[in-house]
Amino acid sequence: MVFTPEAAFTTRPTLTGTFGMAASTHWTATATAQAVLERGGNAFDAAVAGAFVLHVVEPHLNGPGGDLVALIHPTDADSPRVLMGQGPAPTAASIAHMRAEGLDLVPGAGALAAAVPGAVDAWLLLLRDHGTWELGDVLAFAIGYARDGHPLVAGAAATIARVADLFRDAWPSSAALWLPGGTVPAPGAMITNPAYAEVLHELVRASGATPGDGPSGRVARIDAARREWKSGRVARTLAAFAARPHRHSDGRDHAGVLTAEDIAAFDAEYERPIVSSFRGHEIVKAGAWTQGPALLSVLGMLEPLEDSLLDPSQEAGAHRILEAQKLAYADRDAWFGDTDVDVEALLSPDYLQQRRDLIGDTASLELRPGSLGGRTPILPPVRTGAPGSAAGTGEPTVDRTGHTRGDTCHIDVVDRWGNIVSATPSGGWLQSSPTVPEVGFCLGTRLQMTWLEPGRPSSLAPARRPRTTLTPTLVLRGGRTVMALGSPGGDQQDQWQLLVLLRTLVGGYSPQGAIDAPALHTTAVTDSFWPRTWSPGGAVVEDRLGDRVIDGLVTRGHRVTRAGDWALGRVSAVGRHDDGVLWAAANPRGMQGYASGR
Repeated sequence: MVFTPEAAFTTRPTLTGTFGMAASTHWTATATAQAVLERGGNAFDAAVAGAFVLHVVEPHLNGPGGDLVALIHPTDADSPRVLMGQGPAPTAASIAHMRAEGLDLVPGAGALAAAVPGAVDAWLLLLRDHGTWELGDVLAFAIGYARDGHPLVAGAAATIARVADLFRDAWPSSAALWLPGGTVPAPGAMITNPAYAEVLHELVRASGATPGDGPSGRVARIDAARREWKSGRVARTLAAFAARPHRHSDGRDHAGVLTAEDIAAFDAEYERPIVSSFRGHEIVKAGAWTQGPALLSVLGMLEPLEDSLLDPSQEAGAHRILEAQKLAYADRDAWFGDTDVDVEALLSPDYLQQRRDLIGDTASLELRPGSLGGRTPILPPVRTGAPGSAAGTGEPTVDRTGHTRGDTCHIDVVDRWGNIVSATPSGGWLQSSPTVPEVGFCLGTRLQMTWLEPGRPSSLAPARRPRTTLTPTLVLRGGRTVMALGSPGGDQQDQWQLLVLLRTLVGGYSPQGAIDAPALHTTAVTDSFWPRTWSPGGAVVEDRLGDRVIDGLVTRGHRVTRAGDWALGRVSAVGRHDDGVLWAAANPRGMQGYASGR
């Protein structure tokens, strides 16, 4: 087995079979997924097994109380599908209720910001419909790590240290789990979570109590586990705990509004993706309840330009990439949400030309959404300043300046048969809200991505999904998937993926070379996370871009922050060449990405 964050690999199918996988995540989850593939499971079995391990070993990056977005392309399907694991706002989560609590923004930490947990049901749905293993076999890895222990990853230890005072002062149930003996555990300390192990045992027991042979019996067993998750002890316990007032990121105590009925009513599902062409390829994204179509908009603005103007390593290319992204994300903030978004108009040639014409030779310091479909855009309230630093808030794996702060992971898998999955699980981080002691995890805070002003596509509304930043990608050529990729990083997720796409599809880089190459992103977008600020003209760059390029951006008016040589980007990717050779590539930054295969 190979676990290397720095090297890609390729492998040719043999009679014994091959697979490729990459992850911006803990090596334990990578090893789990590889073990499943080695034992004959398919890409979907492997992704689900690895995902439940991630709940245990990277609780600062995702959790059972969180959410996910995935793109899948089974070999027996004509086209890819979106796996939708984003729960909606509870029925009692309204603008009026938040205003009555004295809030002008949804808090960044605390159960009042909790959407309905969606990740577990989505993973079980994927296993039921496209996997081959029984639930008990898939969950055995996570149960073992939760029950018997695992070495605490350094990032989790650092996160616990940052929120230790919050735990001690206001969240005693979190302190009981994450501060054993009252102290911050050291990196490598053995950590157990018996309460979560028992939750998984309950799912396995519910599955095992359902008789039946063959495929229909397996489906019935996994559905029984889904019912147990949504209507059993876990749902009742989460709702009862959330209703107790506790500290939120605004410094005050509030009660959550999530109910057991909200949890029972949610069903993960499949959706049709948004597909757009770029340089002879089809780029596949989830709908406008994510930020995914913004990447397609950027590619549409850039496609007609000369290749040299699409090179992120050159001043002219870097400038145009930054400016196109500002325009696309201004449209995101004005138009995207869990509503009827006119994506066809957003990606139409005429509209893209209008947006492209706004890119000048100097950096814009404005938010400039377009008049989509002839309508007047309405931007949410804009707060100029640095991102918030209150304990427990935030989502990006690195913050806007490149510093690590939390809270997402990503996994891609392609198997010997050509099944492929790209999944970005997140939310329910240990720093999101107090740990529910009976189940060993906490609720997420995805509602912080909604606004408390009515009438906007991303305004808070009961039973409406928050617009999420989670945004995996598939790349097809002639209808066949050739690459899956994704990244943690909040508002930067698609910005970093864009660089990889441009360098591979236009610049001729290998995937690993594209991931390794110097990165940059704009911060001149409204932050999707509390306290929802933006930085006019802001750009963050790796020093490896070189003084000439960086100084040129400054001369053009970009307000540049140097992040260091290896600070930006968390992209991982897998793919399949035309001759059937599989490959995987992973990010070396932070030594947290892994590529593996045989």
